[in-house]
Amino acid sequence: MPPDSTAVKTYLLALQDRICAALEAEDGSARFRTDAWTRPEGGGGRTRILTEGAVFEKAGVAFSHVSGTKLPPSATAHRPELAGKPWEALGVSLVIHPRNPYVPTSHANVRFFCTTPADSTAPVWWFGGGFDLTPYYGFEEDCAHWHRTARAAVAPFDAGLYPRFKQACDDYFFLKHRGEPRGIGGLFFDDFNELGFESSFALLRAVGDAFIPAYCPIVARRKGTPHGDRERQWQLYRRGRYVEFNLVWDRGTLFGLQSGGRTESILMSLPPLVRWDYDHKPESGSPEARLHDVFLKPRDWASE
Repeated sequence: MPPDSTAVKTYLLALQDRICAALEAEDGSARFRTDAWTRPEGGGGRTRILTEGAVFEKAGVAFSHVSGTKLPPSATAHRPELAGKPWEALGVSLVIHPRNPYVPTSHANVRFFCTTPADSTAPVWWFGGGFDLTPYYGFEEDCAHWHRTARAAVAPFDAGLYPRFKQACDDYFFLKHRGEPRGIGGLFFDDFNELGFESSFALLRAVGDAFIPAYCPIVARRKGTPHGDRERQWQLYRRGRYVEFNLVWDRGTLFGLQSGGRTESILMSLPPLVRWDYDHKPESGSPEARLHDVFLKPRDWASE
């Protein structure tokens, strides 16, 4: 079956609508504003931003459908045969920064690329995406729920996909300069077309549809947890790691900037407030140290 970018676009726009509606319901007060934009080289998008909510300090859910005459270097580093070829890319990407430090930050992305190789007129296409969780204070039940939902989403396609995608997530969301993971992981896949278009697209939909069931129960469980300045300062400090990853290592950020994307939409993932403290080390035995010692370690959360 040939790729159907129209069907992908229809799904992604509906997914953006559903996720925004669910987050507004969870927040209970704030609403997303919509910022539609166009890209001179081709395409555009619909960025939605919620700020200063009762639950979410900042949440961004962005749809984009862009195209160009040649892929940027970040997209062809491991596919050199596609360099200089026309392309289109569609995706929904989101990042949620909660107000309460006991609610984790979360990220999700589902995307589709299509291009034409040098030696053929047949399109070359693939899907990518996943979701990951970045807690500031760890809770085993939250981590288990997150990963069990992720496992259930991809299990109907192949039992081997969850451990494969989990390992890819652990490997990708790792701050090499810090020697530590960004969070507790989840799912990550890229260049995925091995099931054929119809089933690969179904897999993408399963991952996209699983985000709200994975995240909102955790938000509901933690958003009312009492906290003070200590927890807030720890949250702001750990947000610094999030910023470092997105600006130093994230391939999506690099692709967006190299392809002439809209900077405001690309950098919507950054938190509104953040802090860096020189050589900060949490007190031994503290809840903050427990994040490092217990949760920022690769674990088989889905089986615990």
